[in-house]
Amino acid sequence: MKDKVKDYMRPGVLTCRKETKIGQVAVLLDQHKVHSLMVTDRDGRIIGVITDFDLLAGEWLSADSQSLEVMRGMTAGDLMSSPVASIEANATIKEASQRLVQEGIRRLLVTEQGKPIGVISVSDIVAQIGSAGSLGRGEVGDVMSDAYLVCRDKTPVTAAARAMTSAGWRSVVVVDAKGYPLGVVSGLDLLPICAEKDCREMTVAEVMHPPLTIPINASLQEAANILIEHHYHRLIVVDPEHPDSVPLGVISTFDIVAEMARPDSVWQK
Repeated sequence: MKDKVKDYMRPGVLTCRKETKIGQVAVLLDQHKVHSLMVTDRDGRIIGVITDFDLLAGEWLSADSQSLEVMRGMTAGDLMSSPVASIEANATIKEASQRLVQEGIRRLLVTEQGKPIGVISVSDIVAQIGSAGSLGRGEVGDVMSDAYLVCRDKTPVTAAARAMTSAGWRSVVVVDAKGYPLGVVSGLDLLPICAEKDCREMTVAEVMHPPLTIPINASLQEAANILIEHHYHRLIVVDPEHPDSVPLGVISTFDIVAEMARPDSVWQK
């Protein structure tokens, strides 16, 4: 198993200016299929980071036209997190994992002799785990992902990590024999065990976190409120008439950002 951050980071840094309106930030995140952008000042220096989760801050789905207008005028500089957490390229994957878990963040700016050269995220480390073994607004149903990764509770964590990496998903839904969701395994759930020698013997049931569900006919406002309140990045979508049946899909912060990035979205007018 490779050991250094530089072996698994994504070279290069995607950025936006601090003056960039958040509607355009949504477009950039959607275009590049990423969850964050580094924010720069006029001299090109990185001063913060803005994520898809940051875009859910505030009640931007409110029907109140005045508050919506205020939110439309906000910029990356208004919602970014600062300072940016960074790590040296020669640091170990274990150190990066510990930082992400302890600080409750999803990515670190990678530097070499003080200069930014890339980013390492939860997803990048999930990929490392997988290779360790041999091995407008509207309703939730309008923007959810109908397809999602699923596995049984006895699935090895290495198999789940490989599936997440291959599919480009950040999580997998754990179900019982009847398809009822028991939990969700995300990259953050896998990080604490990434340096463990016996991780190949562990199952997803040992690392999963409790699922949060939402009816398919719920509003995006409700979805955003739940995501923000619980600091989750995804919700399992269920049939309100059959809540104990197989889930209908998954809605994530990224799905909502993609909706914001649509040309006909209120954010692009």
